[in-house]
Amino acid sequence: MRKLFLAPLSWIYGLVVSVRNRLYDAGVKKSVKFDIPIVCVGNITVGGTGKTPMCELLVEHFSRDYRVALLSRGYGRRTKGYLEVETNMSYRNTGDEPKQIKMKYPDTVVVVCKNRIEGVERIRREHPEVGLILLDDGFQYRRLCPKLNMVMVDYTRPIDKDSLLPAGNLRDQRRQMKRAHYVVVTKCPARMTPLDRRIMRNRLELLPFQNLSYTRTVAGAPYPAFAAKTGDESDGVNGEGMGGGNGEGMGGARTVSEYAITAGGSVVAMAAIGNPTPFVEGLKARYDVVGELLFRDHHPYTVRDLKKMEAVLDGAPAGTVIVTTEKDAVKLGRGTKIPKSLRERIFVLPVRMGFLEETREDFLKKLDYDVRTDQKHSFFYSR
Repeated sequence: MRKLFLAPLSWIYGLVVSVRNRLYDAGVKKSVKFDIPIVCVGNITVGGTGKTPMCELLVEHFSRDYRVALLSRGYGRRTKGYLEVETNMSYRNTGDEPKQIKMKYPDTVVVVCKNRIEGVERIRREHPEVGLILLDDGFQYRRLCPKLNMVMVDYTRPIDKDSLLPAGNLRDQRRQMKRAHYVVVTKCPARMTPLDRRIMRNRLELLPFQNLSYTRTVAGAPYPAFAAKTGDESDGVNGEGMGGGNGEGMGGARTVSEYAITAGGSVVAMAAIGNPTPFVEGLKARYDVVGELLFRDHHPYTVRDLKKMEAVLDGAPAGTVIVTTEKDAVKLGRGTKIPKSLRERIFVLPVRMGFLEETREDFLKKLDYDVRTDQKHSFFYSR
């Protein structure tokens, strides 16, 4: 009934998106190209598709040969304009994902700017040493023409069975996939047969030149969220929101957890991400998930949420801990105003991307080649 009710709005949204895309495809609206390699990591759906783990992988890889900058819109931040992210800034001023990346890679230039053209121009002007820019979530920002477009697709949410916003999760037309040089299917099952892969490629309706990779989420060992000092010195909790001070980050409070997680142990899954289902299912495969605290994407944690955490732990078996994501750990702040009894029971689950059909090295080798050479065979680059 919801989809039926929202169908007319989706039709209007689709019409607007279609006209805009056709104007760019026909050259009526112009895209700006820069003389620096720009790799865009985007998607055509709302919610988590694995962009941040891919951006982290690319930061690590390209930093070997380039001084890398990451440019993001900084979704949900309360600041405006161009802002260079520093580790001691509040995620409320930078956005949670840019802050997460800056905390993990402090030597990387991380910038948030809604106007991506201005963002690139100022990076070039203020950081002439930067040799490659990663554009986070810029596939729909057609004013800028990157050297390579990479589109992330969530295996658990097939785009061929989805609808445009607001009835569905598609933020762009499926046929815009033709603009991607790389399509990365994320959150795949550990075992995919050759037939499964062929079916997926057919469903995506990809062109011969487009590179298709299959990946899965590989979880590491959960670690205490507040076990080590990060260098941030201000508190992360104010009267209503958490992380409202000038500097908060993962692992900032001075406490060592007395709790530990063992295989099959009791945990509460907590996340505020676009698609929490794979996160929760992954925990269920390793632990006894006795509760869930799931919030909307980019949810800012509040003192009220602390009460929810304490309540769910009070009703759980002895020794139960909360396991959350790295993105959520950024928003929890340093934790100095979180009660110690709760603080020591919050753990963070690190994740990385694992490749199924090809090795990570093969994927990055192809990407290196395409970054260094001209792309004349693509529909996108013929424009």
